[in-house]
Order: sequence, then structure tokens, then C-alpha cells
Amino acid sequence: MTDLIAHRGPDDHGYHLRTKVGLGHRRLSIIDLAGGRQPLANEDDTVWIVFNGEIYNHVELRKELIARGHRFRTHSDTEAIVHAYEEWGADCATHLRGMFAFAIWDDRQQRLVLVRDRMGIKPVYYAQLGGDLVFGSEIKSLLSVPGVDASVDEDALTAYLALRYVPAPLTMFRGVKKLPPASILTWSGGLVSIHQYWDLASFETKDHAPPTEAEAAAELRERVDHVTKLRLMSEVPVGAFLSGGLDSTLITASMLRAEDARGALKTFSVGYAEDDAQSEDELAYARLAAQALGTEHRELRVTMREAADALPKIVWHLDEPVADPACVPLYFLSRRAKEEVTVVLSGEGADEALGGYYIYRKMQRLEELRQRLGAGGQALSLAGELLGMLPHDKLRRNARLFGRPLEDSYRGVSRAFDDHVVVQLHKQRGSGRGVAEVVASLLGPHWERTRGMSPLRRMLYLDSRVWLPDDLLVKADKMTMAHAIELRVPFLDHELMQHAWSLPDHLKINNGVGKALLRKAARGRVPQSILDRPKKGFGTPTAAWLRGGMRDLMHDALTDGRSLARERFDGKFIQSLLSRHDAGADLSAELWPLVVLELWHTNFNSTARPAPIREVA
Repeated sequence: MTDLIAHRGPDDHGYHLRTKVGLGHRRLSIIDLAGGRQPLANEDDTVWIVFNGEIYNHVELRKELIARGHRFRTHSDTEAIVHAYEEWGADCATHLRGMFAFAIWDDRQQRLVLVRDRMGIKPVYYAQLGGDLVFGSEIKSLLSVPGVDASVDEDALTAYLALRYVPAPLTMFRGVKKLPPASILTWSGGLVSIHQYWDLASFETKDHAPPTEAEAAAELRERVDHVTKLRLMSEVPVGAFLSGGLDSTLITASMLRAEDARGALKTFSVGYAEDDAQSEDELAYARLAAQALGTEHRELRVTMREAADALPKIVWHLDEPVADPACVPLYFLSRRAKEEVTVVLSGEGADEALGGYYIYRKMQRLEELRQRLGAGGQALSLAGELLGMLPHDKLRRNARLFGRPLEDSYRGVSRAFDDHVVVQLHKQRGSGRGVAEVVASLLGPHWERTRGMSPLRRMLYLDSRVWLPDDLLVKADKMTMAHAIELRVPFLDHELMQHAWSLPDHLKINNGVGKALLRKAARGRVPQSILDRPKKGFGTPTAAWLRGGMRDLMHDALTDGRSLARERFDGKFIQSLLSRHDAGADLSAELWPLVVLELWHTNFNSTARPAPIREVA
């Protein structure tokens, strides 16, 4: 199990094996390089821990625990969790500030406690085998255990086709589950229980007594500086991923302002070797930011051939299909950064905290229109049905949003196939649940938590619970840890998230501009040309790749006689997608998820258990 995740921790390994428990660990040494070996125990060896992540308040926590009578043998943040558990039990999670996934074996109580951080920055997977429990940071470790059911989970497959990723607690493997963010799993006597220890929706808002824009901007700037400084804690080199956007530029500026920033800061950005206007534009803005801030900047360009060759390895590292093409540049960027640093900071999370995505504004306007029509909502629904008959795909998709409540129409930042297309594609669905039912069962509980709140707040909450941990942060963790790089995300500090949650909508989206407050907070630190840029996600030229260097890979994968596509999907429909894309239509949003799914199936089908993939220089 630990050999399969050696890439996550190449510096050391250790085991604790007893009659009822086996703990294994692979270490990436960052804090207390000499004394932080794991598994680690308390003074009398009755509490053992394996831990992945960083606890940014461990120094303060250590002082409090020493005052309470605890004795420390190391300077590692890992030991702070052990003594916090002795003091507060499983509720120790509420005392931790950071990103973490850890397992504690309590020998006195004969129980195992498995904990995931509030935002789901670090992954946790588990499988139950009768009364036994196996768990790990990556699914591939679990699949090496005899008896774990690696067959395709039908609901997970349906959700993937609709969303491009699989929401927790499901994974694409029937026998494996994801522990949701902010959750504690307890195993005792063969029985498992799970409870949530933190919930963003439970915190008060300032809607009735909002701060002024100037006050809010000043406080946000101060908080961003603070959470960034916390994340510079390291005994190894630290750098930054710097795109041409607001979020990473502001984080880089905050890193440079921190008292702990010593020497020149190294920043890294990625683009594409082939002529790609958006890529060159992005690199130019990153270069501008680096020059303005005075960093040692590194640029990397990925070729189409490199991307095609690496895609099977990328999917292997992901464990289950995640059809976010940004995995590709991030994989190469992480490999390049590892040549010079071990820890990097980036700007993930700002959009989900402060309303950055265009779709938030679009859905907000639709909800306002729906509310104005009131009793006339039926007319809106009819208009949507009529517009849905239009021939243009994008018009039809947008039209279907008309007349439907937010929880039915909004499914997050990205999606692959519309429901009716999943039905058309999925020829062997049989008597299983329909697309809408599956998606509603996974997203419904999150919608319920925000009933009565504003549309924007409801969308931000849903994305913080589903899209962030199950797509964006999976991609971020797996692509960086593939090269033993630790990624830290200041915007997802839980106290900063609570603060952002409390702010009224008009400070997040103002006059049609997303992240309005963050833009104001960044004035004077981020070049004006970057502040004035409209929000634009880092584009990946998947359409060109699938017509060029990845065309053969795509056709071979989707038409192979042993493929999942041949087994489960309508062959004529798949062929029509391929033909239309080859002819010039951009169907990359549909084809990319299918290619990733096929490569996943080749790597992880139940008859071919995963083996470590060795990097080739």
C-alpha cells in the first residue's frame, strides 16, 4: 500500500503493526526534518498517528498543551495532533488550523479515528471489508488490498458524465468511498460512524450590518497577508505558482511582504509550445506580474506530444477520472517546480470564496428574473421549453435553465453532458436511477443546508462542499504530489473562508464584476492591467489537442473492442462525436471526459490492479 504512494513521500517511510491495527506512512520532510518520522506515538505508546498535511498553528497549540501538562519529544506539527487528541479526543480537529488528513489509533479505547480538514484540501479514501477498515491518501493503495471491490459504481459513472467528476462520498469504485471534508470517521468494534465537525453555512453573516467597502477591503487585505504568512512555515525551499491572474499575483505579493520571506522568491508559470494565443497571453501577464513584484520567474511550455504521452500517467495519479484538462499543465508545472522548491503557494479558492466565476453572475440574474415574475414563473418555464427547441447546442443548454429552481439548474462550475445526452449515451443504464435522481441525491443535502439564503451564497456553499474538494483540490493535490510538491492554498484557510462567507453579496459581485472586494483589496499591490482583466480560467487547448497530437489516442481509446465505451455506451453516438469534432466542431467538453474515463478504465479495471508508474526522465 505504501509503495504505491511512494511519490507522495520519497524521503522516508515507517510502519506500526499490531494485532488489530497496521499503520503505514510515506514522508515528505518539511517540518522537523530530523525528528518528524511517522507513525508517531505519545509518551506511553497508547496513541499512534499517521498524518498528511500541515498544521499552521502548531507552535501556539504546543504552548497550550505544554501548559496543560503534555510533554513533547519532537518539534513536528504531527506530535501536536497526538497531544491534542489526548486532551480533547476526536474534537481535536476543531483546534487545528491547516490542511490535514490523519488517522489516530487509540489503543486504550481500541478505536481508529480518521479525520479530514475542513475544506477537503487533503484527500482521504476508505473501504469497509466486513468489520475491517482500510484507508489511505490515494485509492490505488486500497485497491492493493484483496477483497476491495474495484468494479464500476453505476451512480458514480452517471454523476461523472453529468459533472466531469465524482462527488463524495462516492468514488468510481463500488467498494471505495471518499471521506467528505470536515468529517471524522470513527471505527470501533467493526462499526463505522461519520460526523461533520464544521459547516460554513452555520456561521453568521453581516448582511444586516455590512462594513463599508473601504473597511472590508482593508480587513480582507490584512487577512490575506496573515494566512499567507502562516503558510510560509517550512524548513525547505518555498515558491509560488504565478499565473497572469489576480489571485496568484496577490498571494505572491503577500509572500514578499511577509517578514519570513528571505531571499528571492521563485515563481513558476506554464503555457503551451504550440501557437496558442490564450496561453501566450497568460504567460505575458504572469511575466508582467513577476517583473512588477521582482521574483525569480520560471516559464515552462508544454508540447502537444508531451501532453499526449503523459496523459495515461496523469490519470493514474488521479486515481479516478477527473475530466479537468488543467490537470495536464499543472502536472508539468509541478515537475518543473520540484527542481528548485518543495513547497508552493497558489491562488486556488478565491473564486469560490468571493464570487469570481461568471456563472455566478449569470445564475444570479436568472434567479432575480424568476423572482420578479413570481406567479408568472410558469410562463418562464414555457419560454424555456420553447427556446430549448432551438438548434444551437449552447442556446439549448442555456434555455433549459429557464423556469427551473436554482437547485435543479445549477450544478457547479463545469459539466460534461446534459441529462438527456447522458441517457442517449448510456445504452446499458438498465433499471438504475436516472441522471437527475443521482445528481440530486449527491447535491441535495448541500442545497438543503442553505435553504432561504441568497442564490449567490447557496452556489458558493455548494461549490465549497462539492466542486472544490472533488475536482479542483483533487487535481491540485494529485498533480503536485505526483512530484512530491506540497501545495498550500491561503484563500482556503478556514477562518478566511468564514470571514468571506459573512460578507454580503454586493461586496463579492458588484455591477457585474466578480471578486469586486478582492480587486479593491489588491490595488497598489497587483498591476492595474491585471486588476482590469476580466476573469478568465486557465485555458487548455483540448480541442486542438484532440484534433492533433491526441487524435490517435482518442480514437484508439474510444473504439477499442475492449473499451468501456464499447461495453456501455452507444457506439454510433460516440462515432458521431468523433466525426463532428474531426470536421471542426468543438466537442472537447464531451470527448475529453470520455477519453479520461477510458484511460482510467485501462489503468484501474478490476482485473488489472494498479502498479507504481516510474517516471521516465
